[in-house]
Amino acid sequence: MAYVVERKRNDGTTRYLACYRDPEGRVRSAGTHPTRRAAERAAHREEQKVLAGAWRDATLGAITFRDYVENDWLPSKHIEPTTKAAYVSNLNKHFYPFFGRKLMYQITGSLVQDWVTQAAGQGLSPRSIRKYQTMLHSIFKRAVRDKLIVANPCEHTELPKIIVRKTRTLTPTEYDQLVAAIPDRYRLLVETAIETGMRWGELIALRPRHIDFLRKQVTVEETIIEVSTKHSPTGGRYVAKPYPKDNEPRTFGVDEAWLDAVAQHIKTLGIGRDQHLFTTTTGTPISRNTFRTRVWQPAIKASGVDFAVRMHDLRHAHASWLLAEGSDLRSVMERMGHAQIQTTQKYLHALPEADQKNLDALARARRRRQQPD
Repeated sequence: MAYVVERKRNDGTTRYLACYRDPEGRVRSAGTHPTRRAAERAAHREEQKVLAGAWRDATLGAITFRDYVENDWLPSKHIEPTTKAAYVSNLNKHFYPFFGRKLMYQITGSLVQDWVTQAAGQGLSPRSIRKYQTMLHSIFKRAVRDKLIVANPCEHTELPKIIVRKTRTLTPTEYDQLVAAIPDRYRLLVETAIETGMRWGELIALRPRHIDFLRKQVTVEETIIEVSTKHSPTGGRYVAKPYPKDNEPRTFGVDEAWLDAVAQHIKTLGIGRDQHLFTTTTGTPISRNTFRTRVWQPAIKASGVDFAVRMHDLRHAHASWLLAEGSDLRSVMERMGHAQIQTTQKYLHALPEADQKNLDALARARRRRQQPD
């Protein structure tokens, strides 16, 4: 129940303390006022908020961004250890330097906008800014739910526009040029990427037991993530995860010539059923960055391919080639492990000759129209 406490001051004046009880029954102050009536109004306002479930303890927001994230938000996330390691890395690099010491109630929409402006000015791409802002939004959404703050300061952030540039897809001829420039030790790895369309982590996690030579199939069951040892949940640089991406293994067919090459690779190197197919000379997983700088980029330069190609672009080429030759979207979606068919659709008409196929189809339609009945 709201009430007022009368207080006499040394100068002879009287002040009135507005009091009420919070949802847990503790006595709270609604401030000191010059008149009893003003104090009663203030106490009743806070009491009504308590009764309506709209009351918020303003002192809860007096916690630093870093303390809240580390002690409340991050421990509450039910995520993979590798994902948690990525979150910690993002926080240390992008958020703690800017927001870390700020009290939660001090972080306004304008301050978040300042962070976006600074990130863009430092060269962070619009796509990356949007990704990190999503994470920031999640932090403040939880803070609103915990009643630390009244509103999410990320709610109306103006984000830089992502300009989608048309990318060039590697053609079969360009691929042949490229694979010929790959050192023998890594050639089968590259051939496996184009044959299967697997992601890098899935490629280096591949083991003989994942391959059914009789049925001519491969099952993707694992992926390997490379993380900083500082943030690794195991202390190691490489973390293996059962099942990739969408948490479901996928099985698809492969070419017999590729199977023969893999069988020879296993025999030559004496690879056991549960060992990795593709490793360094010391038997450890291949670092993506090391492969890119020491193997991939020199091969691109030597191949004569006249545009920048990433290893991941072999996955794009795999899907584009399938669709260009008439494979249906649903089967390509399942083969690639896409969660949504819209992701697969972006590979339609990706090859240079795709538009020419459209023109040829249009010409055939016209010829049929002109033929007499």
